[in-house]
Amino acid sequence: MFQGSMVAIITPFRDGKIDEKAYGDLIDFHISNGTDGIVPCGTTGESATLSHDEHNRLVRFTVEASAGRVPVIAGTGSNSTDEAIHLTNFAKQCGSDAALLITPYYNKPTQEGLYRHFKQIAEEVDIPIVLYNVPGRTGVNMLPSTIARLAELKNIVAVKEASGSMTQVCEIYSLCGDRIAILSGEDAINFPILAAGGRGMISVTANIVPKQMSDMWDAFSSGDMNRSRAIHYELFDLHQNLFIETNPIPVKTALSMMGRCTEEMRLPLCSMAEGNKEKLRQVLKGHGLI
Repeated sequence: MFQGSMVAIITPFRDGKIDEKAYGDLIDFHISNGTDGIVPCGTTGESATLSHDEHNRLVRFTVEASAGRVPVIAGTGSNSTDEAIHLTNFAKQCGSDAALLITPYYNKPTQEGLYRHFKQIAEEVDIPIVLYNVPGRTGVNMLPSTIARLAELKNIVAVKEASGSMTQVCEIYSLCGDRIAILSGEDAINFPILAAGGRGMISVTANIVPKQMSDMWDAFSSGDMNRSRAIHYELFDLHQNLFIETNPIPVKTALSMMGRCTEEMRLPLCSMAEGNKEKLRQVLKGHGLI
């Protein structure tokens, strides 16, 4: 379940509401192109501006639309442990295969606080848990030693590592080995993370090129390092340009250019600057995506 190319899927909006038609079409697009898992309600899914009702509806919709064809790893994190438990319980009840839990943001817990936060969730909700470490968004870095402590808990099974540090990835693998699956959360270093012991990625870029991302993983897992590396570098400019403004602004703009959703985002996210939008357009043209 916790390997391969998984998509940190966007949440399409239309006139202020979730566009369920576009969202269902995106799920089918991913499954037909080899995506190994759908991850709704993460950072890329604009979870910060979803109401609780919208969040729960989106998780349930993803489970129903996926219909068992691929695992659903629902984003259920919060900077409140009680709220994270509530969201994770709902994800379990509606049939999610796992939960993705971001480190608490803004309140900047200590490493001991992080450990207790995830330990309490793991003890109260019997569902596989994927830790999510993205210090650039949260203001706190979960250290490899803390991840190693958490890996001792039976239902903490993976970590989405998005610190951008290969040293940290190597430290996690050195401490944990195969006790926890390391998943890349930083598309620009997907291949290096796989080479260092990673088992896949939860990808932003997969939103627009799911087949190529799936092919990269398939080549790697079959032992064809040269092909996997080549695909990684073919996509490298996409990885970079999908982060020229705050995620998910560029990837949602790209999908809009591809005709798969509207460009609509919720404030405080807003449309791309015209210069960056034109740069993104040219990169998409170069890949034959528009």
